[in-house]
Amino acid sequence: MTAAVFFGCAFIAFGPALALYVFTIATDPLRVTFLIAGAFFWLVSLLLPSVFRYLVRIIAENRDGPIQKYLLIFRVLLSVCIQELFRLAYYRLRASEGLKSINPEETAPSMRLLAYVSGLGFGIMSGVFSFVNTLSDSLGPGTVGIHGDSPQFFLNSAFMTLVIILLHVFWGIVFFDGCEKKKWYILLMVLLTHLLVSTQVSVVTVLSVLAELKCRGLSGRFQPNEGHIHGK
Repeated sequence: MTAAVFFGCAFIAFGPALALYVFTIATDPLRVTFLIAGAFFWLVSLLLPSVFRYLVRIIAENRDGPIQKYLLIFRVLLSVCIQELFRLAYYRLRASEGLKSINPEETAPSMRLLAYVSGLGFGIMSGVFSFVNTLSDSLGPGTVGIHGDSPQFFLNSAFMTLVIILLHVFWGIVFFDGCEKKKWYILLMVLLTHLLVSTQVSVVTVLSVLAELKCRGLSGRFQPNEGHIHGK
């Protein structure tokens, strides 16, 4: 049963993204390069909030609960803003024709295609970091729901990861279109919707981690990851 949950949730969360990659990206080496570049930009956007988190833990280690709560909220807001800044940096890199140096003989992809590929790269890496630790726990030996929690924890987490991946694709397309048309209110809409989703996910994640703690408590191997508090 645990193997069925593992593979079922894995295909729910990453199956559509894998299909998009196989049928629309894998056949073109240049698109694969842009996808990897998008994933790398998201990784760098994760690094900066992680450094901030480390410094805050040193400075505010002995502070009371409310301060920790406010710091958590600030970290989520900071993470989302940094992600969108790196999305803008990715667009500027393409707009400056810097990526053409990869292969001058290749025809540069359209901006919409680049927006789609970069958004998928952002989404896949975000989904991996936020779900892989939870997915590994579906192999047991803990049992979700044994203490009265929802037994659909892994299934809900898988669908949430799928939604986040697809949202990153949509955000990338809308963001690049706003940059191309110089409609800066569109960029603001992307930022605000990203903040809205991340704050909602953070609230749900707090409840989810409690269920995960109970599941991992039976196996004795709880290792918190940055994906639990990082803006999606």
